[in-house]
Amino acid sequence: MKYYSTLFLLVFFVTCSAFSQGKAIKYTVSSGETVNQIAQKFKVTPFDIYELNPDARNGVKPNTVLLIPAASNKNTDKKETAAVKSTSNGKATTHEVQPKETLFGLEKKYGISDEALKAANPFLITDGLQPGQTLTIPGKGAAPKAAATSDKKQKGAEKYVYHDVAPKETKFGIAKQYGISIEELEKKNPEIVTSLPVGYRLTIKGTAPKTETAAPVTTAAKPEETKKPAESKKAVSYMEYQVKPKETFYSLGRVFHLTQEELTALNPSLSEGVKEGMVLKVPAGYVAPAPIIAQAQPTEKPVQTSVEKPVEKAIEKPTEKPVESTGGGIKIVDKVKSETVSADPEIVELSKKRGQNERKKVVLLLPFNLAKLQSDTTGTAARLKTDKFLNMTLDFYSGAMMAIDSARTLKLPIDVAIYDSQETKTTSNISSLIAQNKLQEADAVVGPFYQNNAESTANSLRLYNVPVISPLSKDVANPIDNLYQTIPSNDMVRNAIFDYMRAKNGNIVAVVDKKKESVISYIKQNQKGVVFAALTETGGLDVANLKSLLLPTRMNYVVMETGNTAMIKTVIKALTDAQKTCQVQLVILEPNSTLDTDEISFDNLVKLKLMYPSVTRDSDDQSVSIFKKEYKLKNKAYPNTYATRGFDVTFDTMMRLVQGKTYQETADLMTTQQVDNKFQFYKKEDGGHANKGVYILYYDSDLTLKEAN
Repeated sequence: MKYYSTLFLLVFFVTCSAFSQGKAIKYTVSSGETVNQIAQKFKVTPFDIYELNPDARNGVKPNTVLLIPAASNKNTDKKETAAVKSTSNGKATTHEVQPKETLFGLEKKYGISDEALKAANPFLITDGLQPGQTLTIPGKGAAPKAAATSDKKQKGAEKYVYHDVAPKETKFGIAKQYGISIEELEKKNPEIVTSLPVGYRLTIKGTAPKTETAAPVTTAAKPEETKKPAESKKAVSYMEYQVKPKETFYSLGRVFHLTQEELTALNPSLSEGVKEGMVLKVPAGYVAPAPIIAQAQPTEKPVQTSVEKPVEKAIEKPTEKPVESTGGGIKIVDKVKSETVSADPEIVELSKKRGQNERKKVVLLLPFNLAKLQSDTTGTAARLKTDKFLNMTLDFYSGAMMAIDSARTLKLPIDVAIYDSQETKTTSNISSLIAQNKLQEADAVVGPFYQNNAESTANSLRLYNVPVISPLSKDVANPIDNLYQTIPSNDMVRNAIFDYMRAKNGNIVAVVDKKKESVISYIKQNQKGVVFAALTETGGLDVANLKSLLLPTRMNYVVMETGNTAMIKTVIKALTDAQKTCQVQLVILEPNSTLDTDEISFDNLVKLKLMYPSVTRDSDDQSVSIFKKEYKLKNKAYPNTYATRGFDVTFDTMMRLVQGKTYQETADLMTTQQVDNKFQFYKKEDGGHANKGVYILYYDSDLTLKEAN
């Protein structure tokens, strides 16, 4: 019992955070009201209501009684009253920063400028806005003086500006856009170290883009503010605009220079979110008028999401048979629509097979290493700060739990058992679990993490025909029939981009540094027909020879593999010059840190449409966004690579088992795609299965990453 209570505390520490709740008031829902409308009425967020009323995520009905947080409402009223008094009297007041508040929101709330607020609170320039800070809010009369003083003291100093992350943007592209390094960007925004969530507002050091200063400054509609002379003099004309596919509040706001609140005020239907085909009232003059196309009503209900309370029984006792859980949880997290082919004809979107009610069993073998934790005198918190392997395990586990929640909501007939594999690079307790007959009856086993342990497990379960899915190892596996490698090998990743270039009938030229002997050997042995550009005696590029290898009638793919800055600059200059007479695209086979330095022009990389292979994609699909938002709500952080992989591998395994076929049969027949990963298994000639699901990505002219067709 002590063993499992320790595991629960460990997982709970990482995946959950405690919260306190103030007083609440009861509210009876009227006919036709939505959660968003109720939230606006009480000046709280929908998430505040969902925290006290989890069932409200499935919708609210008339006469339903909701608990509404009152404490925040009272505090807001007091602060707003104080703001009105202080600004009308021209006196300063104070404000305590609350979580999720921004400088833009505070400046808008108190009717002051960014310069005036920072002049009264100089620490904002160096430290940024942090919850718990006490700010001095200058009155309206004092603001100009404060701003003038600030201008004198801060003359020549750079401003801090914000950037809202758009779909498919990267840290590299954003840093280049503002002329800073990725390290500076991450230092100012520590939450993006592991991932870059769409919609996240970044703090940027540099000069604000002209589009920000050109945008009209508007404030939320208040009765006393509608009489401003500046607004009454300027007449605004409006037009109808039809929402295009994949448009969001962010993209609409950028086009029409309106905030989300202003868009919703003009179009109350937006309170339920932006939907393709909606006809909106927007200011005229920003886009050319276009005909409105009548939209057919969708036959499928939109994807709904909900978040349940922290899982308290995440791991079943090994001595008991795992029990199916029902109810609650996420409605649909990933692409689960129908067993038909998607837009990409090779990718199958899986759903539960009709009539498939036979219960399946999935076992997760995760290296929590609880025995070591129990004997560790430094404590769990200290261990988490230093043990990267443990953090990786817990991240993977948190993603797997999201997948299990999804399966529970979809009512999949699956039992899940999670065991501590107690792994090191050379040892594990798998033999003990097999001796206890824990794994032999499983329909699929996910794990262990280390390659040699995964191979040992597969060998032991081969006679029982149990598939073993290796979730994280990149090593080339030994030939074991029931072993499935989910991460493509390095050679497979390289093969994918060469196959793509040949499929496009491209002329492939390689520029490879002499020091990259393994790359030279790989290309010569595996990629026949690739021509190498000549190098000089000193190891530099022979530019004339490179240009002579480029063909004017075909797309020229130039594969560049070097870490030498001078050679990279030479290659880029030669290719940009060559673009005047022929088609050229720059290609790399693996991440190159030299391209991230300030010495390399990102604009030139974009002009050459830098292309590379990747085992993960960068998608803005609705299903992907839903997963990231739900994960953030449940775990108080955005998912990193290991968390997303934990979801993808676990969910994909469970969905394959409910197709009326064995895992082995689906692996031979189906290619699937989850949040970040593609699973396209093939049987190796010497035995065993590997994944060749690789994405080909490139930088487009709008500075975003796109998947090559």
